[in-house]
Amino acid sequence: MTTLLEKALNEVYKLSPEKQDAIATVIFEELEDEKKWESSFASSQDKLSELVRKVRQDIRAGHVKKMGFDEL
Repeated sequence: MTTLLEKALNEVYKLSPEKQDAIATVIFEELEDEKKWESSFASSQDKLSELVRKVRQDIRAGHVKKMGFDEL
């Protein structure tokens, strides 16, 4: 366990059971979101590789114009 997490948990231990449960719920939701993101990212590698190939092809073909943010 990291020092920061240990400090955070020590503060959580001082809270009421209801607030501890609320924080635990947020932590579990974040962990679930992280799992979903990792799964989604891992399963999209083929699609991302195809997009990279297409963009590089468009650049070589001269179909891409360099612009600044104020020109979008």
